[in-house]
Amino acid sequence: MKLLRFGPAGHERPGMLDANGALRDLSAHLDDLDGAALSSESLARLRAIDPASLPLADPNSRIGPCVANIGKFMCIGLNYSDHAAETGAAIPEHPILFMKANSAIVGPNDNVELPRGSTATDWEVELGVVIGTKAKYVSAAEALDYVAGYCVINDVSERHYQTQLTGQWTKGKSCDTFGPTGPYLVTREEVSDPQALGMWLDVNGKRCQTGTTSTMIFTVAQIIEHLSTLFTLHPGDVISTGTPPGVGMGMKPPVYLKAGDVMELGIDGLGSQRQTVIQG
Repeated sequence: MKLLRFGPAGHERPGMLDANGALRDLSAHLDDLDGAALSSESLARLRAIDPASLPLADPNSRIGPCVANIGKFMCIGLNYSDHAAETGAAIPEHPILFMKANSAIVGPNDNVELPRGSTATDWEVELGVVIGTKAKYVSAAEALDYVAGYCVINDVSERHYQTQLTGQWTKGKSCDTFGPTGPYLVTREEVSDPQALGMWLDVNGKRCQTGTTSTMIFTVAQIIEHLSTLFTLHPGDVISTGTPPGVGMGMKPPVYLKAGDVMELGIDGLGSQRQTVIQG
């Protein structure tokens, strides 16, 4: 299934794409697409619904973040061997974890706002993993059973804030609008192998990132195993799993976003995003 949320910001409704890609309204069956809606039992009930029985929604509706009321927005840094190489960073021995403020979350096609004074705002296409079942001390062998589905995330990053403002990476990762998420949640049965997904990102029509999840240092299953030994993962938690090479910071000289730029990005089978950069 491809599940999504549509409507004005803060007033989104749950929806589903039918086999023809038309947007169907799930409001009669679901209050919202939040953690409670992502359990195996809830998803089974949604799968039993004939999409043709659902009312059509306006195809021009704004698409919101594909998960409501995200609990923890966790991000894994330097998780692609080719990206680590372009930044000159050493391969980490364990997953690097930082958190992204939930106030950064926006829809997949909403504007991205440059913070006032920003000089180094960058792009990062990433595979998002959405937890559907409470997970604690989960082994890698069973980890994917705890996943509700997958989505596209743009881990927008202000590199000066991230590296020069003293403290954690979170400073450069959590500015408003720095977490476009969606367009939809693709449930796990439609993703046969999360380690075999092509991904890409263009800026102003120029291809900057081309990669595949096969070059992850730590797989989705290994990440879930590691994080679940540190703290409980809850339904509705999201993990952004790292980015392939081609970020602006890795270019020589570095290239960063400016007002008016347009980012377009996507992952095989998970849809695409498009954001216009505006000045805050």
